[in-house]
Amino acid sequence: MNLFTLIFAAFLLAMLAWAFYFSKSKKSGLEIPKLFPSNWRSFLENEVQFYSKLPSGEKLRFESDVLEFLKRVKITGVKCEINDEDRLLVASSAVIPIFAFPEWQYNSLCEVLLYPDLFTEKFDFTGDHRYTSGMVGSGGAMNNVVIFSKPALWQGFDNKSDKSNVGIHEFVHLFDKQDGSIDGIPNIIMNHQMVLPWLHMINSTTSEIISGKSDINIYGATNRQEFLAVVSEYFFERPKLLKKKHPELYQILSQVFKTDLASKI
Repeated sequence: MNLFTLIFAAFLLAMLAWAFYFSKSKKSGLEIPKLFPSNWRSFLENEVQFYSKLPSGEKLRFESDVLEFLKRVKITGVKCEINDEDRLLVASSAVIPIFAFPEWQYNSLCEVLLYPDLFTEKFDFTGDHRYTSGMVGSGGAMNNVVIFSKPALWQGFDNKSDKSNVGIHEFVHLFDKQDGSIDGIPNIIMNHQMVLPWLHMINSTTSEIISGKSDINIYGATNRQEFLAVVSEYFFERPKLLKKKHPELYQILSQVFKTDLASKI
């Protein structure tokens, strides 16, 4: 074996070793680790309650889903720096609603934008009247984009005693969109027997919200799609409380998301 062959073989082995540990996503432009880093795992344990309560085997699947999301979807900071922890919170927000559906992906999603603060419906984060913390883009260049206020995204995971999580909220809209439209009725999951009880639940619970007789965020009374997103935040953030105060609603959401969270969290 001549010197050139030895050098080429050594080079080839080095490239194979590198490929084993890292893959580079054409979409995200990031080097994604093949093996889930221990510091990422520690971060999820501390910050993502859904992950921390999973059995060991399901944690491994959650980690795999996070890596797959990071490979497929670009995450960009707009006028703000972002790091691996920001990306992990975005990916966790995406994985949680569809965790019981391992064959699912957000096929229409290309990019997630993180803004430095709340923003307007026209995507301005510097002027007045900035009340929006998250948004699923629609139409034109924003059609395949989700936008978050970075501080609001973090707050959703930092505050474990509330019923709100903007990351989960916006990805539930995409979950809802899997059947073609964001309308508060995820038909791809709900069979025909469930649709009418669900619509009745929306109407009756919305009346309670408007009359001040419910602990559900009043934003859920805006329309059917916001109702689904708001009660889903409640379901994933405080499942035991939701089951105690709204048992019928909890039962339907358990069927929709195919998980009995109150027995885990």
